Amino acid sequence: MWVHAPAALAAGVSAGTLIESTATATYTSGTYDGSVTSNTVTVRVDEVVDVTVTAQPTTAVVAGDPAALSFTITNTGNGPESFNLLVDTALAGNNFDVTVDGLFVDSNGNGVFDSGVDQAIASGTATPPISADNSLTVFVVVQLPAQATDGQTSQVRLTASAVTGTGSPGTIFAGQGVGGGDAVIGASGGDGSASASLVASLASVTLTKSAAIADPFGGSQPVPGATVTYTLTAVVAGSGQVENLLVENPIPAGTTYQPGTLKLDGANLTDAADTDAGSAGTSGIAVTIPAVSGGTTKVVTFGVTIN
Repeated sequence: MWVHAPAALAAGVSAGTLIESTATATYTSGTYDGSVTSNTVTVRVDEVVDVTVTAQPTTAVVAGDPAALSFTITNTGNGPESFNLLVDTALAGNNFDVTVDGLFVDSNGNGVFDSGVDQAIASGTATPPISADNSLTVFVVVQLPAQATDGQTSQVRLTASAVTGTGSPGTIFAGQGVGGGDAVIGASGGDGSASASLVASLASVTLTKSAAIADPFGGSQPVPGATVTYTLTAVVAGSGQVENLLVENPIPAGTTYQPGTLKLDGANLTDAADTDAGSAGTSGIAVTIPAVSGGTTKVVTFGVTIN
């Protein structure tokens, strides 16, 4: 089932309900007391077509990672209704317009986008029927465009329009309601929309290098036998994070790596390619950091001897 728990929002009695009414009259004529019953008048309750759409709070979107924007479509009418869905990404005020990967129904009703589980539907096509007083969650899966920069914002709008029809409140669609009754457009006009806000969460890296020299005579001259300690400083900027940050440096010609000098943020790393972040040898050093958040600085140091 694709319907969620009732929200107690529908417009009164269920569409198609038969309301029956019969009158009686009693009277006295001389010594006679009588009563009569009227014919029964039956009124079929028309379907009111109404809907609301809400969107989740602001979502951070990372370059290369799809983001699922969550929208809730609530049938506030009094009968089952399907709604045509339309996604619009080119809204006024956007710093960037996202790329839409797809539109999906929350098939298992868990409120979380499950790739390969949730049913894909095309923009402009209809949802499954939503019962009165029930909601359906749909996901618009998007990705950042290449030109987006950190902190820029955008919006994506989802519009749901009743398959029965839309129009001014009170518009009648004869015979289109439940049980063959009429469908009457409610206060929403039979359609609704909401916009989900996005912010680009990106990160960038700058890498600088410096050298400190200690010569055999207590000075700082780059003579044979002097030690050169290189410091590589990686600064990660932005609100996002980088993954698999790899800092490498070949051993300069004319020098020899000093075993055991490789460090990350002041902590010793082994030279072997083992479980820690670094490795080093005669050809060069390499340090891999799985994830680094924006606003973080990572420092790699190692030493060589001038031949």
